[in-house]
Parts: sequence; structure tokens; C-alpha cells
Amino acid sequence: MSKKDLRVKYKKLRASISEEARDQMSIDIANQALQLDIWQYEYYHIFLPIKRLREINTEHLLSILSGKDKNILISTSDFETMEMKQYLLTDSTKLVESAIGIPEPVGGIEIPVTAIQVVFVPLLCCDIEGNRVGYGKGFYDRFLSNCDSSVQKIGLSFFEPEIQKIRPNARDARLNYCITPKKHFKF
Repeated sequence: MSKKDLRVKYKKLRASISEEARDQMSIDIANQALQLDIWQYEYYHIFLPIKRLREINTEHLLSILSGKDKNILISTSDFETMEMKQYLLTDSTKLVESAIGIPEPVGGIEIPVTAIQVVFVPLLCCDIEGNRVGYGKGFYDRFLSNCDSSVQKIGLSFFEPEIQKIRPNARDARLNYCITPKKHFKF
């Protein structure tokens, strides 16, 4: 199945999940994250969900990260340069929804991408080898290519990985892990 077909399939599947089920699945994903051997690091990037796209609610993971006194980084997306900048999330960080619905920080302390040790990656689906399908703009692939090669890339998904391999592009970044509501996968 092509990436285009997978996008259509998983957008429909995600849209069919009730709000209550999505909230419970998001909690389950956060609880699964606690089982990974990733909590020794200091700098964690996390995405904030686009509500209209019914993405995983990452507030539960944010609570875990805060409770463990981790440095939490969130990003802004520049659609002209197709690049992301990382900012430290603090109690005083002001968030504003971008034109496409991404909650983004207004100003703050910018952190170099090379400092990031763990990235929670949004996706529509992945396969059993850690190849992922996102929305197709390449923001995360470009961002991850600028991270240190040892960065832990953790996909968050409502769905189990596809058995059939997804053909990656040359610039696609493979995941180290994928967390679903029922289990986690290491690649």
C-alpha cells in the first residue's frame, strides 16, 4: 500500500474513534511510555496535538515529563522554510494556535536541536521495521536529520504497526520505538 493510501486509511480510522475512546487511548499510551528505558535523559521534545486532526492527547505524557523534572521542548513550524525551532516549555510559556491549528510557543528560550535526546513523534501509522507515515510535509524528517544520531525517536500511535513494509524515502527517519495503547514496539 502506498503512503498516500495509508494516509487515507489511517485518517479515516482515527476519525472513527470517539472522543472518550481517544482520551483513554492517550492515557494508555502515556502509561506504556513508562515501561520504556528512556527516562535517564534530560531533553525531551514532544508535539502538542492538532485537535481537528484528532491526534493523540499528549498532556498525559507532559505530566509524566514534568513529574520527572525533565526539560520539555515544543516547537514552532515555519511553512516557508519547512523547518522547526525548539523552545523550552516553562510555566510562563504562552501558547498560540498557528494558522493550521498547531499549539505553538510565543517566544521563549530556544534550545539547539542537537541538545535533544528523546523525540515523541506524531504519525498516522508505522510498520514493523519503524518506518513511519506522517502527513507528508517532511517537517519531522528534516528535524530528526538535524538531531544527534543517538536521539531516541518514539512514535505515538493509536494503531498497531502495519505488517507490510512501508517503502521509505531517502530522507525518512526510522523510529526506535512505537507506543500504542496496548503495547510498545522496539525497532
